[in-house]
Amino acid sequence: MIYGMKFVFKYLAGLDHADRNFMVYPDDTMLVSYPRSGNTWARFLIANLLHPAREIGFADVEAIIPDTSTISSRALKRIPRPRIIKSHEYFDHRYPRVIYIVRDPRDVALSLYDFQRKYRQLADDYPTERYADDFVYGRVRTGDWGTWGENVGSWFYTRHQSPNFLLLRYEDMLEETQGELARIARFMNVSASDEQLYAAVEKSSSGRMRMLEKKDQDNWVGSKTQRKDIPFVRTARSGNWQSQFSAESVTKIENQWGELMSRLGYPLAGSAPRLRRTGRDEDVPIIPNLQPAIAGSGKQRG
Repeated sequence: MIYGMKFVFKYLAGLDHADRNFMVYPDDTMLVSYPRSGNTWARFLIANLLHPAREIGFADVEAIIPDTSTISSRALKRIPRPRIIKSHEYFDHRYPRVIYIVRDPRDVALSLYDFQRKYRQLADDYPTERYADDFVYGRVRTGDWGTWGENVGSWFYTRHQSPNFLLLRYEDMLEETQGELARIARFMNVSASDEQLYAAVEKSSSGRMRMLEKKDQDNWVGSKTQRKDIPFVRTARSGNWQSQFSAESVTKIENQWGELMSRLGYPLAGSAPRLRRTGRDEDVPIIPNLQPAIAGSGKQRG
């Protein structure tokens, strides 16, 4: 009874977070990922594509593609339809159309480690080996979104063959950003020329996003009360786990989720991939095309 009254009060006052408790409409498009998998970058790409004449900052992204973990249920209900909504939630059968971004869990763990230091949830000297254990066994503070394997698997195994489900890999987005944005546009039935796609990609570069983060850091919900010496937008790289995690930590992650990682095209350390130059300033593994492994993924290049 008391809990119900508190819930109603928070809802009426707009003090709740929507999370899983919001009205889903049939024309909603959900942009979903496990934390630190490229969701915010995808929001910028989509927002800059849909609003080419607008200068998109972090506050604008929150208004255009609201986040269920930071917006109230009432405020979310007032967003004009059709809505694009960001979520980190595990599988929810109500979501009609889903763009799901997946990232190598070994890199996710490193990014989440820095994120939790930024949010003062971890001390700077917290051992990465211990954090790898926390990440694998669900002891990190990531809301009620489950572990990486639970979250990713809940969507992949239930929806990956659905025409209303678009699976993107962060690594592919790094390698062929314009091509992957074109896939998003087609999925959303948005007509976009090569010039429009290119412009959206340029306006959503990691360098520009870091500049915008610094500009908005005292006002944006994701940074205004957090540490400013650790950026939210990191270096936009893949494969850092190879130099920053111990072999033991990598083995723990792979032993937990190796089958799912392989199905998603992430080579395990036991069969170390060749390296290729990315044109940025680091080497990353060559990752095989997902088309043979994921039926209906619709992967296209260029």
